Amino acid sequence: MSQRRGVPRDAVHHPLFARFYARCGAAADQRAGVAELRRALLSGVTGRVIEVGAGTGLNFAHYPGTVSEVVAIEPEATLRRLARDAAVRADVPVDPVPGVAEALPVKSEAFDVAVASLVLCSVRDVRRALAELRRVLRPGGELRFFEHVRAAGGGLSAVQWTLDHTVWPTLMGGCHTWRDPLAEIRAAGFEVVHVRRLKVPERGPTLPTSPAVLGTAQRPVD
Repeated sequence: MSQRRGVPRDAVHHPLFARFYARCGAAADQRAGVAELRRALLSGVTGRVIEVGAGTGLNFAHYPGTVSEVVAIEPEATLRRLARDAAVRADVPVDPVPGVAEALPVKSEAFDVAVASLVLCSVRDVRRALAELRRVLRPGGELRFFEHVRAAGGGLSAVQWTLDHTVWPTLMGGCHTWRDPLAEIRAAGFEVVHVRRLKVPERGPTLPTSPAVLGTAQRPVD
């Protein structure tokens, strides 16, 4: 794997959030039904995969045997260490490496599938991150995405905007709830093939992070 020069190995540092997520992430996934959504996100994936913002590796257990390799990009050192442990337990080869979504340390057109799972909310530059994902996918390759989205209703949308401009990103590891990743995916030149709108968790109170989308997009064949 060819790495670009000048990319900070630990460009993201959220030690308090990382420890909280390491302790509670898997349990929260189960309670909110997110583990099942991760399984749906990765169903049918084949070939060589790049996953951005891999976190502690909660997706790794859901990759099917048709995957030949997963290059898992995670910039936060604490989370990446835990991802390495999860990679050892995975049924497919997984290589957690440092890097940021806005400057992926891999060659162009090297992957069949890219996975963005609850990460576009926290990258510093969504457009640049999506441009990088488009770069590293082969023509015709897939982008699988599962992301928080801006609420359609005015009340919740206003709450999201307020949180994003005050305490939420600081408390939640850079997360922004008011972004519109689906629009950004289309603007980046991907063709959205399938999208499913969700409320997470499906039952119970509506949270700022509840509106979500899960789907597949494709890099057009140039």
